[in-house]
Amino acid sequence: MPLIQRDAPYPHWEFSDPASGDLLRLVPERGGLITGWRSGGHEVVYLDLERFLDPAQSVRGGFPVLFPITGGLPDNRLPLPQGDFTLGQHGFARQLPWQMEALADSRGVRLQLVDTPETLQSYPFRFLLSMEVRLAPGALEISTTVENRSNEAMPFSFGLHPYFNLTSLEGVHVEGLPPDCLNHLTMAPASTAEQMERLASGIDLLVRPTAAAVRLVDAAAGTALELQLSHPFDLVVLWTEPPRSMVCLEPWSGPRQALLSGDRKIELQPGQNTQLHTRFAFTASR
Repeated sequence: MPLIQRDAPYPHWEFSDPASGDLLRLVPERGGLITGWRSGGHEVVYLDLERFLDPAQSVRGGFPVLFPITGGLPDNRLPLPQGDFTLGQHGFARQLPWQMEALADSRGVRLQLVDTPETLQSYPFRFLLSMEVRLAPGALEISTTVENRSNEAMPFSFGLHPYFNLTSLEGVHVEGLPPDCLNHLTMAPASTAEQMERLASGIDLLVRPTAAAVRLVDAAAGTALELQLSHPFDLVVLWTEPPRSMVCLEPWSGPRQALLSGDRKIELQPGQNTQLHTRFAFTASR
């Protein structure tokens, strides 16, 4: 499975499986971004190419990486024992260049991000963030290792913000959701079923599934995408932005403001690391 540099339709690296024809597209210098995943001849990942080509705009598409927080903080303020720091929505990982190399097992790539003088200004910890992204038959597997290279305990949350293509926002349903959710638009508890009825007009909600997977079914396309969950990377955010024919099906380790509330905050001691695993399985009936 070679890594090939491509110029069209935008500069990127391509990693492919010759046997299946499945492939990944990656732009490591744009936040370690997975910009495409083709499985079984289907382009699974949504990317607004016009917006992506304008560096002045935020990306709408691909797999943005959320670290060291998920969501935002009041006034972008992160209070820590070391002092108060300014940290923007979803952290800084999605805005920085990453390093990339092919994996020794020839099944994928490794993307890595380390602290910089700039990150230390907003998050006073030395860290290594390493993501191994592998193609499997009909699936995409992502294993993330977070290592604390500081001399103090390091709190964080981690998430992925993947965008997936839909035929349309109508006629899509999601299986494996619990009855209750948190509506991010109001930051209040809500009925999941009622929120999902509004999918075509725009939703932003977080659920805490009790099932091991959440399944997105696009009946018109004859496809299904299953997000397979593994603790502690097992919260799920669903987000739509009409009229875009896409949905974000996002694994998070903790809810918004977890570093303030302590709700599912992960804290690593000096020299400690932890691993977070997720898997997306794609099937098509035609």
